[in-house]
Amino acid sequence: MTIDLPPLTAPAKRSLSIDGHATSVSLEDAFWRAAAEAAAARGMSRAQLIAAVDHARPAEVGLATAIRLFLLAEARGGRLDRPAEAD
Repeated sequence: MTIDLPPLTAPAKRSLSIDGHATSVSLEDAFWRAAAEAAAARGMSRAQLIAAVDHARPAEVGLATAIRLFLLAEARGGRLDRPAEAD
């Protein structure tokens, strides 16, 4: 069985400031674009959206993971609680 994959890129590290502290996040281009779209839909910058995700995430979850999961939930209409399908 073969599947068609979307264009794949290696993660790109970008610098941003959260609460005045410089940090960097590595995400694939598709996630950077999705973050920009989600931010624009809320009338905020991408850095502001990422800061909001940072403030909302549990300490044990990395920032890049929290961003990816937030964007996945956005794509699914805000839902990540669907049960996994059995193989």
